[in-house]
Amino acid sequence: MNNIWLHRFAVLTAGATFILIFIGGLVTSTGSGLAVPDWPLSFGQFFPPMEGGVLFEHGHRMAATLVGFLMTLLAIWIYWQESRRWVRRLGLIALLAIILQGLLGGITVLLKLPTSVSVAHACLAQAFFCLTIALAVFTNPNWGKDSKGGGKYGSTGERKYGRVGAWEYEGAEVKTHPHPHISALSLTRLGALTTAVIYVQLILGAIMRHMGAGLAIPDFPLAFGRLVPPLESSAVLIHYLHRLGALLVTLCISWTVIHIIRQHRQESFLLRPGLLLIGLLILQIALGAFTIWTFKAVLPTTLHVTVGAAILATSLILTLRSYQVSKELEPGADRGLTSGEVLA
Repeated sequence: MNNIWLHRFAVLTAGATFILIFIGGLVTSTGSGLAVPDWPLSFGQFFPPMEGGVLFEHGHRMAATLVGFLMTLLAIWIYWQESRRWVRRLGLIALLAIILQGLLGGITVLLKLPTSVSVAHACLAQAFFCLTIALAVFTNPNWGKDSKGGGKYGSTGERKYGRVGAWEYEGAEVKTHPHPHISALSLTRLGALTTAVIYVQLILGAIMRHMGAGLAIPDFPLAFGRLVPPLESSAVLIHYLHRLGALLVTLCISWTVIHIIRQHRQESFLLRPGLLLIGLLILQIALGAFTIWTFKAVLPTTLHVTVGAAILATSLILTLRSYQVSKELEPGADRGLTSGEVLA
């Protein structure tokens, strides 16, 4: 379990998956989905001339193959090294997900990009990315580390220190809430809600993208010069739902970050991803606007997909970290300190 190299390899796999999502976004943004009409080979070859859209489509296949290879190694390594059964199962689920993702990619090409299959391919990509993020978090040697014999919250003289799993802080006031367990549990639930809302928003974005409805509403921030556009077609409806989803995501992220600032601002391992979420959200809204204003230029459109994945991953990490904090602070948990010391 305590294998830093396993954790680093899981981080590498998650990073490679993030890059794969960017390359997949390039395929859609450049309209290169059918640049290579056959599958699993490309024009009957392993390596066709990388010209035009073939560069994006075949490049995407090569990157996907690399991620599949990394995930296979990671699943085997986890199964061989990891003592926690649920982590081993999670590794196998991730392996099955990348296999299914490859098949969906092939079916998408062979059936000439049907919307339902293309959307499923895009959504499973985000779900697989979440699995790799979770594996990277859970394989951290300090995740769920037994705290017996070593206080995780307390003070030495005038200086305060704290430690939750992999994250340490020093020089901050520990006490921020009369019931820290309840506060951390609330943050976990809020983070889970926010992560779920972000994922639904990504599904709406995938439907809009593969329906070709990205410019169904051609102006921004208004919609046909109004707050509510005439919902006369499915393209306008899905585009407008995506905008409403963005508003809901903004509310959820803001609510989560306000909770962190009010109750956990001294805990940098929670504050950092919270502030990162806000930064990514602002960037994502700007990219959405530029996607409209530039009539779906390749770069802002692709980055809009990629930053969406980054927001999802950051929210998931924040949720998992707050969950660990809530478990550490759970009444009756043995942290090696008395409650008085915890709140000293």
